[in-house]
Amino acid sequence: MTTSDRRTRVTVLVALAANVVIAVAKTVGGLVAGSPALLSEAAHSVADSMNEVFLLAALRRSRRPADSRHPFGYGKERFFWSLLAAVGIFVMGGCFSFFQAFEALRRGAAESYDGYVAGLVVLGVALVSEGISLLRALHQVRIQGGASGARDPALRTVVAEDGTAVLGVTLAIAGMALHMATGQVVWEALASCAIGTLLVYVAYRLGRDARDQLIGRAADPEQSRRIRALLQAQPEIDSVESLLTMELGLDSTLVAARIDLTPGLDSEEVELVAERIKRTVSYAIPEADQIFLDITDALTAKRTARRQPRGS
Repeated sequence: MTTSDRRTRVTVLVALAANVVIAVAKTVGGLVAGSPALLSEAAHSVADSMNEVFLLAALRRSRRPADSRHPFGYGKERFFWSLLAAVGIFVMGGCFSFFQAFEALRRGAAESYDGYVAGLVVLGVALVSEGISLLRALHQVRIQGGASGARDPALRTVVAEDGTAVLGVTLAIAGMALHMATGQVVWEALASCAIGTLLVYVAYRLGRDARDQLIGRAADPEQSRRIRALLQAQPEIDSVESLLTMELGLDSTLVAARIDLTPGLDSEEVELVAERIKRTVSYAIPEADQIFLDITDALTAKRTARRQPRGS
């Protein structure tokens, strides 16, 4: 396991511990107070706890070495488990929050606010705990290089969950406080709807990113430009006809390039040149660990093109 993976694992474990404790407290407080906003937040924390388990599985399984069944490795496991986490946020968090809002409007206002003060205290503690977990995740993103650190789907999911949790707890506190002040349960229903909408949006964004990576997303444009520039800088390459890339994992990229070599190289020289070019690209861009070159002789290719009959 790499250093960044160990740090991510610690971050996920911190978030998991915080969410388990908070989920129990919110559930007990929500049942005692009968608060829909607090119960919505309890469902949110339960969903987050399950998602952290998914992310721990992703960290472990995505680092398995390549084998005959999966010759490019298991890096995409990371994206699969992140997709499951997004589904968990949508179903357990978002849908349950909408259900609680509907139930609150159907039942009407509570006759007693017994337990609401305790519920607000629970939410206050949750706000502090979620804030600490969020700061830990943001700190790791920063030490892993900002935008490049946020490429990790496990770390990105933790940041999204903790950021959503902080905002969700704030909405729940506001909804409960306004309910107590006005006697109108509609405030808690609105808070639950807002929490549900927030969770559905976050689930959509995380799910969309995981989907793109699972079906085969190209490397970022800057990395593709660097690879093309490296290829074009090689003295034996006459031109780069096409360049295709695909992310195989967090730090693994497939590179397939069709290149024309300068004329006059024999087969042995072509083989040596190809190996040197692969080493050059891999050394400059370590993520490019799967490189395939389709090599042609520029002069031969031009002669073949001239001989090709028109309309073929």
